[in-house]
Amino acid sequence: MTETPVPASRLRRGDFRFFHRLRVRRAEVDMQKIVFSGHYLLYLDAAMGGYWRALALPYAESMEALGGDLYLKKAAVEYHAPAFYDDQLDIALRCERIGRSSIAFAAAVFRGDALLAGGELLYVYVDPAARRPQPVPPALRSVLLGYEAGEPVYAVHTGPWDALGNQAGRVRTAVFVDEQGIAPEDEWDADDATAIHAVVVNRLGQPLATGRLLRHGQGEGRIGRMAVHCSLRGSRLGRAVLDALVETARARGDHTLLLHSQRSAEGFYANAGFAPHGEPFDEVGIAHIEMRRALPPLLDK
Repeated sequence: MTETPVPASRLRRGDFRFFHRLRVRRAEVDMQKIVFSGHYLLYLDAAMGGYWRALALPYAESMEALGGDLYLKKAAVEYHAPAFYDDQLDIALRCERIGRSSIAFAAAVFRGDALLAGGELLYVYVDPAARRPQPVPPALRSVLLGYEAGEPVYAVHTGPWDALGNQAGRVRTAVFVDEQGIAPEDEWDADDATAIHAVVVNRLGQPLATGRLLRHGQGEGRIGRMAVHCSLRGSRLGRAVLDALVETARARGDHTLLLHSQRSAEGFYANAGFAPHGEPFDEVGIAHIEMRRALPPLLDK
């Protein structure tokens, strides 16, 4: 945590861990054909949403669990060079200091290594009912300081249903039953009792992603019930679950893995080494396709 703030004119990419990339849209340039100054505040706001995802914190649920909310008190931007239509910009944020009830972020807008703008966002942690400042909770302080120090923001746990079922069930209910409309009787089955489950949990103890591994024959495993909290998709939590299940299968001697992928997630599994097998089919009213991956045995060291 920086004790003395770096002047906005001297900010460098190396000062930041977090970057949010966006491309300038036509509607964001003014009559001078450069980005209108007010849009930089929108860029910083969009980046702040990405920052909370980088912390593995679903913002609304996390604030409710902590018993407060963040109100913006100050937003300052210092401009150095223009951005133009179709530029790719990296919006950088860093939690710079945490007071009793305030959290200050340094902000910067880069095009490549060129600093286009620097600034500051100052938030106050507030009791939403009384609308009065209150102390930043130690748990939130720990998450912010840990992230900026390079510490992991989540952990992946694997184990039986007895140990992880409550957490896995919360994620699956939110994704499959509430979001996708799958009937509860189609979601829950006896296989949960014999499966190995993986659950991603953030530093507040909130479950965010899950999946399970079953035996599907001699030397063959089957992965299923992969689910990620809606606001954390694209944050590699699903890949963390998948990798944990793949390594569990490899460690127990499986030589093949299969899964039934929703067609919308086919690219996700392909990037993890799974290939389509057979023709698409319908499962619980959703288009799926079987995908497979060979697992070479681990080499003895």
